[in-house]
Amino acid sequence: MPKFIVHGGNRIKGTIRPNGNKNAALPMLAATLLTEEDVFLENVPRIKDVLTLMSLLEVLGAETEWTGPNEVRVRAANVGATQLDAAAASRIRASILLAGPMLARTGGMQLPPPGGDVIGRRRVDTHFLALKKLGAQVIEEEGVWRLKVDGRLRGANMFLDEPSVTATENAVMAAGLADGETIIRNAAAEPHVQDLCHMLVKMGCEIDGIGTGTLRIQGRERLSGCRTRITADHIEIGSFIGLAAVTRGELTIEDAAVEHLDSTLIGFGRLGLEVQIRGNDLYIPGDQEMHVTLDMGGHISKVDDGPWPAFPADLTSIALVAATQAHGNILVHEKMFESRMFFADKLVGMGARLVLCDPHRVLVIGPSRLHGAIVESPDIRAGMALLIAALGAEGRSEIFNVGQIERGYERIDERLRALGADIRRADSRSDAAEVDDAARQMFIKPAQ
Repeated sequence: MPKFIVHGGNRIKGTIRPNGNKNAALPMLAATLLTEEDVFLENVPRIKDVLTLMSLLEVLGAETEWTGPNEVRVRAANVGATQLDAAAASRIRASILLAGPMLARTGGMQLPPPGGDVIGRRRVDTHFLALKKLGAQVIEEEGVWRLKVDGRLRGANMFLDEPSVTATENAVMAAGLADGETIIRNAAAEPHVQDLCHMLVKMGCEIDGIGTGTLRIQGRERLSGCRTRITADHIEIGSFIGLAAVTRGELTIEDAAVEHLDSTLIGFGRLGLEVQIRGNDLYIPGDQEMHVTLDMGGHISKVDDGPWPAFPADLTSIALVAATQAHGNILVHEKMFESRMFFADKLVGMGARLVLCDPHRVLVIGPSRLHGAIVESPDIRAGMALLIAALGAEGRSEIFNVGQIERGYERIDERLRALGADIRRADSRSDAAEVDDAARQMFIKPAQ
């Protein structure tokens, strides 16, 4: 089994450029099914989830190719198949994002349950409620969903029962080829939803309210191809902020999409971490000793997540590790997924002082001296959090199931080594993406 071998204690130093947003790349790849013309996506992270979704597009009849280290061309001129293999769909949560485009383009699809991280129950109800509003029929038979529509989807006024990111994306994509106007209220507004909407505008859609909780989409009979660039991944940026905090390193993050970081910087600020905005870059000074900022009246502070623009749920695992190195007590409250915090017991095994109050809340008593351990990555974000903990710990750590981390972070071991981290992958990369020499540059400047 692939693993990372880490010798902790090195303070990272240098400059790094984040990759494109994984959670934008996946719906944007799905949206290429809405047109027969070429679509070019720039700044695409070359990670397992992206490669998996590209393979699913090919199953449906689309042509995909890498036209550069991080650029993809998709041409879905001959989409014919409307059925996905259950094993293939189970490899990735984003397989459900094919439902909306396929309904709009072909009038139907057979969709097995999606896979993805095991972080608690992840509802799919909102997806199908939205598609039904647009005129789709959804029939569940033997664990498979059969979706179809008679004729063309029809615009509708809908209120989502929760501001689900992927359900919003599915509804927006389906509405792009629907007859008439669609209004989506209680829509998700995360940066990746915004990226998808801007792409659809380039393809010919008229969308008002991008970045808000109400979207108005004017459907078109036909959409065109386009060229668009994926915004830097604010979750990867938050991960690098946490890395600098735990290793007490000095780090510059270039092209950091600072317009999307308000809640992230507030969350890390509560831990006492100083982060400076320099134009569109972030600078984290080195050798910081963090002290938790108490709430007014001396009450225990907390870092808690919520729908955008609140602190991102995908960064609660990173914040938890960073909190172990801050002086004082703080509550990390993960409200959205009931199993995400269960990895906390692995941090206890590394020396962290914390209390898992319930599936959603962890009380952290810091700072703790972490020591190396043998652990396994349970999901993308917890895996990255454990890797950060290992880099800040004393001694040697082994992290197994690193394929989970590599689903979301492109060649993370090489990028961290360029910053001075002592990390290596223990096997060949036969199960990872094939990357050409240009891709190996990774947009990283070595430490000075």
